[in-house]
Amino acid sequence: MKNTGIFSGSFNPVHIGHLALANWLCEYVDLDEIWFLVTPQNPLKDRDELMDYDLRFNMVKASIAGYPKFKVSDIECSLPLPSYTIDTLRALQTIYPDRLFHLIIGADSWANINQWKDAQALINDFHILIYPRKNYEQSDLPLLPQIRKVDAPLVDISSSFIRNAIGEGKDIRFFLPEPIRNAVRFFQDKK
Repeated sequence: MKNTGIFSGSFNPVHIGHLALANWLCEYVDLDEIWFLVTPQNPLKDRDELMDYDLRFNMVKASIAGYPKFKVSDIECSLPLPSYTIDTLRALQTIYPDRLFHLIIGADSWANINQWKDAQALINDFHILIYPRKNYEQSDLPLLPQIRKVDAPLVDISSSFIRNAIGEGKDIRFFLPEPIRNAVRFFQDKK
């Protein structure tokens, strides 16, 4: 069975924090690869803030090109909207029975897991890797073998920071993967 990390998110836009974390997880946790699942619509986020789905998907694809342990998936486009993690993981299990999926979430998402659809089933039925986020504790994890805290380096960068910095005219080129720097700036210039 292949251990496959599921890194789901809006990636609005993808940035070096996402990539550094995923790289660390592939190298220091027992994951064979990580699939970036670009979410068309997160039910807990405002749709008006999202860049176009195709642009976000293509930016992730360009950013991970050449690293064999990273893949990008559009599976959530074939599922009903809004996208619910439990539904996505169940669909993935059905389509890929030869893989053991590990949901990758930050401690901030873990703190709000009770707001997720079928949260208890998600916790009971799936492996979850929880990485550190600033101002969020990881000490309150349930004593379940499928829930695991990972001591990944804390990378305090967010997509909203990226969008705000670009909107303020800041030169943040090193926060973005080189292949997408111009695409993000172009999107912000059109707003």
